[in-house]
Amino acid sequence: MKTSEVRMRDPFVVAQPGKGRYLLYGTTDPDCWNGPGIGFDVYVGSDLENWEGPLAAFRPDPGFWANRNFWAPEVHEYRGRFILLASFKAEGRARATQALAADEPTGPFRVHSPEPLTPPEWECLDGTLHIDGEGSPWLVFCHEWVQVRDGEVCARRLSPDLREPAGEPILLFKGSDAVWTRPHPRKDGSVDPLMRVTDGPFLRRGGSGELYLLWSSFSASGYAMGIARSESGMVLGPWRQEERPLVDRDSGHGMLFRSLDGRLLAAWHSPNASPLERPVFAEVLEADGALSLKPSPQ
Repeated sequence: MKTSEVRMRDPFVVAQPGKGRYLLYGTTDPDCWNGPGIGFDVYVGSDLENWEGPLAAFRPDPGFWANRNFWAPEVHEYRGRFILLASFKAEGRARATQALAADEPTGPFRVHSPEPLTPPEWECLDGTLHIDGEGSPWLVFCHEWVQVRDGEVCARRLSPDLREPAGEPILLFKGSDAVWTRPHPRKDGSVDPLMRVTDGPFLRRGGSGELYLLWSSFSASGYAMGIARSESGMVLGPWRQEERPLVDRDSGHGMLFRSLDGRLLAAWHSPNASPLERPVFAEVLEADGALSLKPSPQ
């Protein structure tokens, strides 16, 4: 399959230089909003354009607590295994991030954390893994606007084995802290001026030690992905928001990775409307403690 043929939201890429390949994960259920949760697929390729797959990376075992909204998987190699973090939902249960694990990055992934890692009474999504300078793991996730109106990005310490929380959630910032965010109209067209979406957090250490956090919301132009930078270089911040999004106009929920030839690339999905979503890849430049997209050739 070509990238243009892969229907996917929330793309996440794992590059494996030793094997000369990329693994591409994302939200892949046919109806991720209302339909039953089927699982997560993975695609395998060597050039970010041609892919083999989809391969079934995760299919829930009987008795798995969630049955819908299987969203935004990301995979990290950790202590010799591969950890998949993703969002799940069920009737009467808050949306939550749970950890799965496998011996191979293509799966099959099975439940790793006995319970979700986000607070059981909070509506949460898009948990991402961050390992701090002391080697301690953190879950960075969004406390959803559907519950708090002004969406939040929070951090929570995890146990070293990633099986349970090791502390209470700590607020990093709110959606309204970025000047570029705007309320997103409800389905009936009404607007809550205090509402801000937060989703898709992703952290990466820069070449000079800066700690960047990508996250998505809505701007005056539509779905967009912005950047925050930790002024302390640590996960608890304080976080300074860039005045303009990295990508705008119906694009967002992204991450950063190194290509097989060493370039810094970003992945995101565009457009934001189902079923038209496709993965997008673009080169990112880092200079003077800031990230920007490499201009397209004229």
